[in-house]
Amino acid sequence: MAETPSSPGGPREAWITGIGLATSLGEGLDAHWDALNAKTVNVDETTFAPYVVHPMTKLVFDAQIPKKGDQRQMEAWQRIGTYAAGLALDSAGIKGNADILSRMDMIVAAGGGERDLAVDSSIINADVQGNAAPGFFNERLMNDLRPTLFLAQLSNLLAGNISIVHGVTGSSRTFMGEEAAGVDAARIALARIASGQSDIALVGAAQNSERKEMLMLYEFGDFNMKNKFKPVWERDNGFALGSGGVFLVIESKEHAQARGAKPYAKLTNVIADRAKRKTAGDVTAILDGLWSRIGTVGQDSAIITGATGASPVTAEERAFLAKHRDTPARATGTAFGHAVEAQFALGIALAALSISRGALFPANDTAGVEIEMTKPPSQIVVIGAGHWRGEGMALVEAV
Repeated sequence: MAETPSSPGGPREAWITGIGLATSLGEGLDAHWDALNAKTVNVDETTFAPYVVHPMTKLVFDAQIPKKGDQRQMEAWQRIGTYAAGLALDSAGIKGNADILSRMDMIVAAGGGERDLAVDSSIINADVQGNAAPGFFNERLMNDLRPTLFLAQLSNLLAGNISIVHGVTGSSRTFMGEEAAGVDAARIALARIASGQSDIALVGAAQNSERKEMLMLYEFGDFNMKNKFKPVWERDNGFALGSGGVFLVIESKEHAQARGAKPYAKLTNVIADRAKRKTAGDVTAILDGLWSRIGTVGQDSAIITGATGASPVTAEERAFLAKHRDTPARATGTAFGHAVEAQFALGIALAALSISRGALFPANDTAGVEIEMTKPPSQIVVIGAGHWRGEGMALVEAV
């Protein structure tokens, strides 16, 4: 069971000083706050029918990725992530600050990159038609994929592109492992800051869900929502993939104060675990255990969960939430879809945004799971339970 370590003199306080959001609901904090309060949900039920997706809002990439050459050599998920990272740096007031950026750590949660479907299809068709001579496969890969596109399949290229475009050149880590990677990215960033190993970090992930090969992958596991959109708590099984980029600037209180930065909130704790999921109730038990270790949760608290809608894990998470029915909960999957690696960072971002705005955004649920909150939240627990593996929690608090 993974905990956040501390330095011998006690853990340093970690502040969230920058938030970068670009999703199906729009770009930037004001656009997202307005959309959440209007209970906006943007879904596409036709382009990839019968599958439902939350498509990316239209971005003018030049605003954060000024060089067209940089844009061309990135796949869509990298452009989305690099864009969101720029928004986070702007939000924190450190965009272009070479001194800070040169020692800023970066921790990214990433998937396996995107496929060139035209090349894949042509190779498969040639093989089926008997036109694949020895060496055909390697020859086509070398000739049909330009080098930059081939390299773009590497997961750590998102971090590389953020370094190139925004000048973030401290240490760099890329975690893979779907939702659990997002939990660990936040957990390691907090651990490094709390222990004094790092002063400031850029943490986040990106997801392009408008991808046929991604939908095919999840269809093999019967995870895709089909035909008509439903809010998370009204689903029998399945998630609608959601496009988005989410990045956070997390830094020590001392570092933030020294540069005059104001926090949205503080990140007090991040813990992770992994239920065996062999018997019914395993996930509920793990969430119970995480809750007992996350910290003291008071009355002015709320929950933001990345619940996917996938069965049986969401039903088990719902059983956990039933034990805390007086604590207002919100499922990000209803408005944003499931952003996989980015889902946990999204929860932390929305928690910090809600605390900074002095309100929890309204419930968007007719199943009775989510209740309204009339007072400002002083604490928000962020929950992540992966559709297949991995559980985590974060405690976000007012400063």
